[in-house]
Amino acid sequence: MLTRVKSLIGPATPDTPKADKVNDWSRPYEVLREKWVEVPTTRGGRATTSRLNELSDAALVAEWESARTDITTGPQFAHRGWYHALYADGMREKKVMDVGSGFGIDSITLAQHGAHVTFVDLVESNLNVLRRLCNILCLRGVQFHVLRDVASLQQLAGDYDVIMAMGSLHHAPADVLKPEYHEILRHLKVGGRWLQLAYPFARWVRAGKPPFNRWGEMTDGKGTPWAEPYDLQKLLGMFAPAKFDVVLYQEFHHNDFVWFDLLYRGA
Repeated sequence: MLTRVKSLIGPATPDTPKADKVNDWSRPYEVLREKWVEVPTTRGGRATTSRLNELSDAALVAEWESARTDITTGPQFAHRGWYHALYADGMREKKVMDVGSGFGIDSITLAQHGAHVTFVDLVESNLNVLRRLCNILCLRGVQFHVLRDVASLQQLAGDYDVIMAMGSLHHAPADVLKPEYHEILRHLKVGGRWLQLAYPFARWVRAGKPPFNRWGEMTDGKGTPWAEPYDLQKLLGMFAPAKFDVVLYQEFHHNDFVWFDLLYRGA
């Protein structure tokens, strides 16, 4: 696995940068946990979930509500508010898996609209914050699952209506993540929806086509081990031979992000 990852990042071509550091991607979840003990909160803010867990209930909810307001309202409606408006009401009674839940800005919002959400995250302290928030907000029908490795996903049910990945499935090399994509897909109903937020190639080009390990720190701060751009062809290739219809595919927020809404048609 590690040998294959090295081949993905060197030698450099006009479209494939040469990395100056190689993480041990034979142990991807350990690599990723080193970074994702912190979660994005406001537009430019991040917080460790150990710090968030030290807050009182009132302070924790206030921080969560402030974060949601900051990135979904006013001028930032075009950042993340638009897809809340588009999807939230239609999620009522739907079974939703949120992969890489972070601070739960999106998935708690869906739970508030009646979705039955399973929060999946690499870091147990992240899930502890979400448990507290869901309890304080009196949300029912929620579950929490630690993503220890790909095999740990097998414990989840196979009848989800929606899979969400809001910026979590592009922070390791594509070849490393492909088994996770395929395992997660096994839990989505035929006719279900795959919703994913990623970074587009336009953003990577604008940044000067840096090595993907260095681009991670440019997009998500110190210690981010990797960020890799996606377009529709690349994402569909991650699922092959599974079939999808494309409901929505667009770049947004000044080409900072790309949105995928795919309708699963089966293998």
